Amino acid sequence: MEKQLAEKTPRIEVVDALRGFAVMAILLVHNLEHFIFPVYPTDQSAWLKILNDGVFNVTFSLFAGKAYAIFALLFGFTFYIQSANQQRKGKDFGFRFLWRLLLLAVFATLNAAFFPAGDVLLLFVVVGVVLFLVRKWSDCAVLITAILFLLQPVEWYHYIVSLYDPSHTLPDLGVGEMYGEVAAYTKEGNFGEFIWRNITLGQKASLYWALGAGRFWQTAGLFLMGLYIGRKQLFVISEKHTRFWVKALIVSAIAFAPLFQLKELIMASDSDIIKSTAGTAFDMWQKFAFTVVLVASFVLLYQRTGFQKLVSSLRSYGKMSLSNYIGQSIAGAVIYFPFGLYLAPYCGYTLSLIVGLVLFLLQVQFCKWWLKSHKQGPLESIWHKWTWMGTSK
Repeated sequence: MEKQLAEKTPRIEVVDALRGFAVMAILLVHNLEHFIFPVYPTDQSAWLKILNDGVFNVTFSLFAGKAYAIFALLFGFTFYIQSANQQRKGKDFGFRFLWRLLLLAVFATLNAAFFPAGDVLLLFVVVGVVLFLVRKWSDCAVLITAILFLLQPVEWYHYIVSLYDPSHTLPDLGVGEMYGEVAAYTKEGNFGEFIWRNITLGQKASLYWALGAGRFWQTAGLFLMGLYIGRKQLFVISEKHTRFWVKALIVSAIAFAPLFQLKELIMASDSDIIKSTAGTAFDMWQKFAFTVVLVASFVLLYQRTGFQKLVSSLRSYGKMSLSNYIGQSIAGAVIYFPFGLYLAPYCGYTLSLIVGLVLFLLQVQFCKWWLKSHKQGPLESIWHKWTWMGTSK
């Protein structure tokens, strides 16, 4: 560990590229969802319906619930990098990290203002406290805690209780009603009301949805997994680490199919409590397994020069992930919502995917232009400066 901290941790290219891949995938999924604004063309030909359904199924199967998971994993990894750099100087990054989370809440509010009930940054702020709590724990303790979180303990608690008490039900968080209100005021097109209610009701709806969908515990587990990966230097290329990622790819690929089928069987149950507990747990597990498939495949492929060249644009995109994530929310609102261009009723899944790809390419070009004269993206720079205000680092 001492040798590891002897110098400032160098930037790891594969992490930037992987983060860029995650933000790109999030952008594509959000475009298909019209940024949680489910308004689509009402009339379409048979062939176009088949094409749209195919685009939706492929995109969501590959990226929905997985892109965010990679984003969360790398959030934990970034905490390790920052903590290790401060530890090298004999400093504890913990309380500075809490301040950094408060600053992230400001960016979460900006993002939520344009993304009705879909922001993930506030979830990261709330769950990120777990990284502060475990920062001095041993590697073994961090790994065990990560696994416990990923097992979805609350869902299994409710499931076991329901076996002994058939009348047991999950708390009604009113998520459906809140999303109904969000859809209603979004359709009205009143910009002022849209912004205000997004950062109040919208954020509440998003957090409550995450709580009911198992994302609170999964996010905590992913944060700790990212921290553990950082401590073990698994993103640093070596023969030993390559063997690890090969094993991870094989195990996760084998595990995915049965986990997915079990999730489908459980979701076909007539019992709402079973679907909401065991079903949620298996859904999170199969998505985690596929996330590992994506991460392991990306890390292994990145060792090939040809693949590095192919995804070189993702490195720039990943270095400005916060700016790009919030920027795509603002652009999506202008493109699809009634206060803007209101293209939602004219964009089916295929056209929405094309819009997403065009937006991605435009953001990539902006990143390349910006990074020619800046070390960080505009929002990353602000976040960095405010994080370390009053110190010499």
